[in-house]
Amino acid sequence: MENQGFTRDQIRAMRRSYSDVGMETLPADPFEAFSIWLKQAHENTVIVEANAMVLSTVHPDNQISTRTVLLKDISQGGFTFFSNYDSRKAHAMNVNENVSLLFPWYAMERQVSVSGIVEKVSASESDDYFAARPWGSQIGAWASHQSSPLSSRAELEQRYEGAAAKWPEGSVVPRPEYWGGYRVVPLNIEFWQGRYSRLHDRLRYERTSTNSDWELTRYYP
Repeated sequence: MENQGFTRDQIRAMRRSYSDVGMETLPADPFEAFSIWLKQAHENTVIVEANAMVLSTVHPDNQISTRTVLLKDISQGGFTFFSNYDSRKAHAMNVNENVSLLFPWYAMERQVSVSGIVEKVSASESDDYFAARPWGSQIGAWASHQSSPLSSRAELEQRYEGAAAKWPEGSVVPRPEYWGGYRVVPLNIEFWQGRYSRLHDRLRYERTSTNSDWELTRYYP
């Protein structure tokens, strides 16, 4: 059968030339630098969900898995997201606190990568965020046994309808005990800017522990 997809040569030819926007310097505080870049990404009409980040975790069998989650806060020295505490990623983070994040802002020829230690946020912080979620998202948290096998789509829809009947729109939906937030406290944050001839800019903030000072270093691309 004739191959209807891309050939090896066609894949190898998939390349583009980067612009020369450049990144000569960044603020001394990496969170200030990130906030500036996040705002610029959000204002870019081509980028969908500028706060989307790829989370990588290490499982007990040393297998690494990745998925996309949404950044919801960058206060208290870390990057916060929310999830099901019974999910596959949650089980991995319970065993191994080392994680990484990636913000792939391709349309701006930029990315930010983060490596650090993950920790749960307080119950009150999880309560506050859950209460601010849209009603449908709150009901969805009750309907989903995230990462567990599902017999059919109909089963999920039935669970959603059951939760919606229990807590009609306009009522107060309590936060499930198995749902809450995580904060990734970074040990290094790297800012990458694509440039011509693959002479990209790479500036990395690094520290030896979560309590030490930041050092900013430029690296070869």
